[in-house]
Amino acid sequence: MALEQSEGVLSAVSSTKDVELAAQELARQLIHPYLGFVLFFCSAEYDLDGLGQALEAHFGGVSLVGCTSAGEITPQGYGRGCVVALGFDLRCFSIASVLIDEMERFNLLDAQQLVDGLVKDCRSNELASIKGHSFALTLLDGLSSREELVLGALSAALGSIPHFGGSAGDDNHLTHTHVYHGGRFHSGAAVVVLFNTWLEFEVFSTHHIQPSAEKLVVTRADSATRRVFELNAAPAAQEYAELIGVPVEALDLHAFAAYPLAVRISDHYYVRSIQQVHDDLSLTFYCAVENGIVLTAMRPGPLLPNLAQLFAGLEQRLGPLLLTIGCDCFLRRLEIENDGGVESVATLLRQQRVIGFNTYGEQFNGMHINQTFTGVAIGRPIGRGER
Repeated sequence: MALEQSEGVLSAVSSTKDVELAAQELARQLIHPYLGFVLFFCSAEYDLDGLGQALEAHFGGVSLVGCTSAGEITPQGYGRGCVVALGFDLRCFSIASVLIDEMERFNLLDAQQLVDGLVKDCRSNELASIKGHSFALTLLDGLSSREELVLGALSAALGSIPHFGGSAGDDNHLTHTHVYHGGRFHSGAAVVVLFNTWLEFEVFSTHHIQPSAEKLVVTRADSATRRVFELNAAPAAQEYAELIGVPVEALDLHAFAAYPLAVRISDHYYVRSIQQVHDDLSLTFYCAVENGIVLTAMRPGPLLPNLAQLFAGLEQRLGPLLLTIGCDCFLRRLEIENDGGVESVATLLRQQRVIGFNTYGEQFNGMHINQTFTGVAIGRPIGRGER
């Protein structure tokens, strides 16, 4: 099958739970003579070992990278219990990837060597200069509690190369999350992907969360496990429940989505979402928390207008979009489902050709954040002679 260069990226989705059939369906939709790389996101409900083997068999040597999700964003909008994939044309993209298999030991020297290797691999295809024509994607184990350590080192090594990503999910079970590289799924690991392209693109992050006047101070926490025992010198869950006006027994994912907390850095608020409440009234967070930090109570504003404004700006700067790879916090999706806004948001995502997944955290230029929609928008090819 011939592929027009103007396409650049193909998308595919399969909802069957039979891993052999799923791999066949994806391969049938994506394989062509210029397929250079496949990126996928899948439900953790799959037989992951079987799916990995089937994908490797059906894609015949094409590099594959992916992760498990807390929901998928497909060409039809929101999906659940499926696998969605993107196939990149090697005439438009030079792509290299690497696995970080020991996140807890990752340091700046490791990061520099990793980035140097990725740059060397991308440069070998001579598509475009690295500076100004490259972005990086990070996929991290969403339950590792090591995201900040890895991202800090990577951000320093990547320098001016913009980067974004998402933390793998597991369909909201909070037990086992995985990234995929080198033919199999890994836990406690991360994957870094460097994209080099002559196409226009923009890495972005947005959220619809607005600050209120109430503050909470972390007065006792275990930063290694992201567990907060006291807020304002009182049991953490009790103080949080009192702040949002519900009994402790009512604290669940829906409450956490509706009443997030955030850290203010300069004039920006970075959400620190709560993962779960424990019997001892402590709270575990998805992002780093430390003794002494001040958390601002936040309230969700209008989500759909925020997304529409984002894409209006992207289209103004990039023209009609070829693709948006989206990392969308699973708490945002939970909020959308609670508010009955699934179809209107899904319609916008379809129109803007968003493919991606619901995450346990997002990454944006070295920051690990929550309750955002973060990603990269890629403009359509306009002919290399016209640039």
